[in-house]
Amino acid sequence: MTDSQDTIAEDVTHGPRQVIDSGDTRYTLLGTAHVSRASADEVSEMIRSGEFDAVAIELCPARHKSLTEPDALANQDLFEVFRQGKAGMVAASLALGAFQQRVAEQSGIEPGAEMRAAVNECQRAELPLLLIDRDVGITLKRIYTNVPWWQRANLIAGLFGSLMSRQKVSSEEIERLKQGDVLESTFSEFAEQSETLYTPLITERDRYMALRLAEDNPANRYRNVLVVIGAGHLKGLTGHLEQPFPEAPGRERESLEAVRQRSRWWKAVPWMITALVLIGFVIGFSRDTELGWQLIIEWILINGVLSGLGAAIALAHPLTVVATFFAAPLTSLNPTIGVGMVSAGVELSLRRPKVRDFSRLRHDVASAKGWWRNRVARTLLVFLLSTIGSAAGTWIAGLRIAGQLLG
Repeated sequence: MTDSQDTIAEDVTHGPRQVIDSGDTRYTLLGTAHVSRASADEVSEMIRSGEFDAVAIELCPARHKSLTEPDALANQDLFEVFRQGKAGMVAASLALGAFQQRVAEQSGIEPGAEMRAAVNECQRAELPLLLIDRDVGITLKRIYTNVPWWQRANLIAGLFGSLMSRQKVSSEEIERLKQGDVLESTFSEFAEQSETLYTPLITERDRYMALRLAEDNPANRYRNVLVVIGAGHLKGLTGHLEQPFPEAPGRERESLEAVRQRSRWWKAVPWMITALVLIGFVIGFSRDTELGWQLIIEWILINGVLSGLGAAIALAHPLTVVATFFAAPLTSLNPTIGVGMVSAGVELSLRRPKVRDFSRLRHDVASAKGWWRNRVARTLLVFLLSTIGSAAGTWIAGLRIAGQLLG
């Protein structure tokens, strides 16, 4: 068993803390606001005290790299990002950071200031830095798969709809976030409304971070560990650390990293749709040559127009819109390649992002206009909106074909 002692500071200049004695190791949990100069200063002060022999922070390796190498995305092949199916995750990550960036601009503090302070102070003091959070991409995927399929469109719309918000956040509200009460009350209400979102977003990550602490500190290698986490995770992580660690934390941690794969039936759906459409064309021609050509023309127009409209809404280059129009009817019949790949590839060749687009990416996506102004973000929009248009076109044209053949 473990002993827990509360050390929540009364002074408003300090974030909430919990001290947990687990075996021979003392974990000092510091709840921070992710955008707060006071939080960043407090992290620096605590590490400089020399009291700790290791520091754990609420970052995964991917976010740590993004924090320490802000230009890392510029070194990636954007087309490879699209080819690997990571465009949606990249866009979602940028959208998630948009609100935080907007608050940062209002407060004058860069996002993740307290995490950056922890990284810099650990380097200066040559202290071990433990990255204990789950990969952000895995968390997003588990959120997506945890939500019923009929609610996913609302989830995506709500995520990107947050970009339109212009609500001001006062400095007093930011300071209160450090005390944990505002965040915890917000999360409690959120859980009541959508536990399927709350579980992978908060509950699972609380458990995951506890397991990582157990893995990164075998045989109590470190005796005094500072754990820097968002205030909203303080209560949950404290509860896990108060319980004995499992004998095999890695096994449970891997279970929290697993992403539910689509069933074979769902993987077969695109091929089934392709087969049904082609059969519809054959039946149409067998009945009447004119009917067969009418079905093909409607398939081309509906797919091409809707997908091209998506690219146009993203303000793609005119040639990209034209290429998307002609590619959509063909890619809709080939599940191995999507029209988004074609439209993004053409857009990249015509409007290759410049260095300043990468350097301003996180700043630009904090506003709706910035997504269209920044070439990197706009290419993501071209990919996503043309893909959505093609999907809509496939279903509408498919139902149109079925209606004419069965009518």
